[in-house]
Amino acid sequence: MTSSAQASIIDGKIISAELRARVAKEVERLQRDHGLTPGLAVILVGNDPASEVYVRNKGIATREAGMNSYEYKLPADTSEADLLAKVRELNADPAVHGFLVQFPVPDHISQQTVIDTIDPAKDADGLHPLNAGRLASGLPAMVPATPEGCLIMAKRAGGDLSGKHAVVIGRSNLVGKPVAQLLLKENCTVTIAHSRSRDLPAIAREADILVAAVGRANMVTRDWVKPGATVIDVGINRVPAPEKGEGKTRLVGDVDFKDVAGVAGAITPVPGGVGLMTVACLLRNTVIAACRAKAIELPEDF
Repeated sequence: MTSSAQASIIDGKIISAELRARVAKEVERLQRDHGLTPGLAVILVGNDPASEVYVRNKGIATREAGMNSYEYKLPADTSEADLLAKVRELNADPAVHGFLVQFPVPDHISQQTVIDTIDPAKDADGLHPLNAGRLASGLPAMVPATPEGCLIMAKRAGGDLSGKHAVVIGRSNLVGKPVAQLLLKENCTVTIAHSRSRDLPAIAREADILVAAVGRANMVTRDWVKPGATVIDVGINRVPAPEKGEGKTRLVGDVDFKDVAGVAGAITPVPGGVGLMTVACLLRNTVIAACRAKAIELPEDF
């Protein structure tokens, strides 16, 4: 799995392409055998450049998998009431099996109110409290795409995760908490650490699997990492890149990749890692939602 000098790369391009191919195969089966084409919708409020790129990429990936893609772009001054009306419209639309509102939304709109209004059965992002509660209870749920992607990558690097000590740095509802639940389900011993944890580097060094999801560029360095550990970097941070020219930036994770790659057993890159898995898992979630809505059984390996 690893040399003494350099970690193996957990390649999001390869793993996400494999998952998207499985999704496309399942979509083909649903169309052929059941006359069903899963549909994924995305609502974007405002014109945040990063969000626009994400939404465009999701649309392309959805169509490439043979699914229907619906994109709704609303102006930044859209009222909360109008956004919630659009959410309810998609809740009732039989052609839409999964959808999400691209976050962040403008400050005058409550993100939690939006989440609460989404039909849990169509909650492609897995953020509705009902889905969070079902996940925590070990029941079937819509699982947030990024944590699911993290788990798939950790299993690709480490095989059976049972009995391993996983440390998750970050306790957000979007990543930290659900990824901890998924690791528990795999029989890991899980520690959730965060900004108030005492001696965070010492806690991180205990991990066989280290998941960094805090949004602080290059925070995790080699002295935080147990030799041979699997490191999953969820962070996406823009930092100045003067070597590219004045005012230019580059993407880095929460992990100092070059530093940590010298000690870890396996590591995800940024870009080219967890971010690619997020889109693939969104597509998978939509297929799962479509099958549940029609009481169609999915293959075991899906």
